[in-house]
Formats: sequence, C-alpha cells, structure tokens
Amino acid sequence: MCAAEETFRRIEPYLAGHGITRLGRLTGLDRIGIPVWQAVSPNAKSIVINNGKGITDLDAKVSAAMEALERTIAGTPAVKTVFASRRELLAKGQHADPLSSLIARGQADIADNEEIAWVEGYDLIADRHVWIPFDTVTLDRTPRNPRFWQSSDGLASGNVLTEAILHGLLERIERDAKELWDVSEPVLRMDTCVDPASLADPVLNELLGKIGSADLTLKLFDMTSDVKIPAFSAFLGPAEITRAKYVRYIDVTMGCGAHPSAVRAAIRAVTEAAQSRLTFISGARDDIHPDDFTRELPESILRCFEAVPKPAASQDEALPLGAEALLHLTIDRLRQTGINSAIALSLGDALLPFAVAKLIVPQLENPAGERKRRFGYRAIAKTLQLL
Repeated sequence: MCAAEETFRRIEPYLAGHGITRLGRLTGLDRIGIPVWQAVSPNAKSIVINNGKGITDLDAKVSAAMEALERTIAGTPAVKTVFASRRELLAKGQHADPLSSLIARGQADIADNEEIAWVEGYDLIADRHVWIPFDTVTLDRTPRNPRFWQSSDGLASGNVLTEAILHGLLERIERDAKELWDVSEPVLRMDTCVDPASLADPVLNELLGKIGSADLTLKLFDMTSDVKIPAFSAFLGPAEITRAKYVRYIDVTMGCGAHPSAVRAAIRAVTEAAQSRLTFISGARDDIHPDDFTRELPESILRCFEAVPKPAASQDEALPLGAEALLHLTIDRLRQTGINSAIALSLGDALLPFAVAKLIVPQLENPAGERKRRFGYRAIAKTLQLL
C-alpha cells in the first residue's frame, strides 16, 4: 500500500509504547550482505528478539519492527470476548468452531457445554462471521499449561488490514506446503530442487551473487502444494558441504516463502535463510536452544545439498495488482482445493496506523508444536498415498 519509508514513518511513534526499545542492524555480522535487522522487546510475552529481512536495509528494519509490533499486540489483543458455551452460541443461530486441531498436548477438547472465552472472526471462504476460542489467537506464553497451542503461525501485520490478512494467509499456505513436503519420500523431495537462476529475476540473481561471493551454496526446492500458490524452501550452507566430514546444525539454515508470484516466493525463502543464519551468528534470539550450536546436522538436511536442480516449472503468470486482488486470488485457490474455512481476525486497535491479523485455516497443516494432534488429514492422506 505504501513504500517502506512511509511505513516506518507511521509506525516509529508507536514502537516505544509497544515495548520495543531498540532496532539493530545485524547485516554486518555476516559476510553475505543480505540485509537483516533486529527489534528488541525486553518485556515481551512471547519472545524478546524479533528479526526481519529485506532487499534493502530499510525493508529489513521495517520487517523487524512490524514483527515485534504484531507479537506485542497478539500478547494483549484488542478484541471483544464473550464467555459462553458453544451450545449457547449455536442455539442463537451463530457459528462457532472449537478448533480441536489446535488443542495443546495433554489437554481435553472443548466440550459443547463448556463455557470459555470466544472471539468473533470472519470466515473468508464461507463468507460469514464465526466464533473461535480466544486462546487460539492470543500469543501470551506467560501462563502455564495453556489449553491451546500458542504460535505466531498465521500472525501477520500490514499497512492496512487487507495486507495483514494476505500475509497471514500466505504464511499458513507456506507452512502447509512445508509439512506436506516434509512427509514426502526423500527421493520425491529431492526431485523438487530447482535452479533459482531459471526464474530469471534480477533481484533474485543479485541475492544469489552475494551468496556465491560469500563462499556459500544454496539449494532451492519448489514445495508448491495442490493449493497452487507458489511456495519454496531454501537451504543455505558452506560451498564445500558435501565433502565435509562433520557439519554442525548451525552451519545450514533454511527459509521458506509463499506468494502468488513465484519470484517473490523464492526471494522470501532466500532472504529468510539469510536471516536464520544471522539469527545463529548474533546468538541473541531467546528461542534458540544451546544444543543447536554443538549438535550435528541431520543427515536428511545434508542430503538436500546433493539434489540436482532443474529449471523452474514455469515463469510468473500475470497477476492482479494490489493486496485486495491478490487476497481474492489466494482465497479462490484455497476454495478450489476444497478448503472450506479461512478465519481472519483483526487484533489491533482500529486507531493504529497499521494492522495486525491472525489467520486460522483449520484444514491446512500446522508446523511442529506442542499440540494434541500433530498432523491433519492432508498430511495423513499424503503419507497413506506413499504406502
């Protein structure tokens, strides 16, 4: 909706009030030169360190700041709640989804007659309002033994709500595609390796040049699912990795991206892999386990660097302009796949000059986490097909 300069001008006055004490440039800690910035929120309810990446330093700075803002707002969302049972809501002719797929490990499902706090979201596919448990949208890791798995998955921000919803929906599609790719046979995963240069994009080629000049190598995999929104995963590691006798876990980083534009999806994956590398180098992020710095790289990841790339399946199709048009396209792709629910909820105060949204798509797969149900029907069905 606007340039990065304008976005930062709008959000800068609100950083301190949301607990963000400083922004730091991490780019120079690595030899690649792909911009990565850090936003610090000392009293955050989830994580203190938030990272952002981009093509320019300002892009990365804004990315880090927006991530910190969205997490802070998700910690105390500005939403109205109703304390009721699902049975009571249904009796009033309203729709309510207990989201059993997000129940935390060791917790019981929500009973129809159990009174809990609900918030009202909007189902973009069913085109109706729907009530969902409040604890599925908040990101507050201070309570012990939460009823629902808490995650930033599907949490996104934007200059306006439409942007935030689009970003959150694309993240859910990306995570679903990654899970389906992960449960595939190794030989099938390796067959999805593509040559990023075949996408013929000058910005992507510049990123590849920086990686090569830093004596690193990158493998790009097309993990686009049946949703048909381009999604890629990128693995970044030492140039001589296939001949090394011992490779540490932190020597290889991964990034993923999804977008209606294959080029933009690939750029997101590559820049996120560079961001993950600087996350390890800086050593500041509080959700990294100390063992990550000493343990060996899993064989399954090392094998990715042996994959032989092939040209990308196709070049970018002509896409509509604007966030709203891209959102409609993305919703249509989900609908055509048989996905019948995509719930969006605005979390921020309407008076803020930016928006934060939480997107929940129950039928799409979720990343690994402390959930009662690790996989959904899409991953299970794909696994059964391979038997």
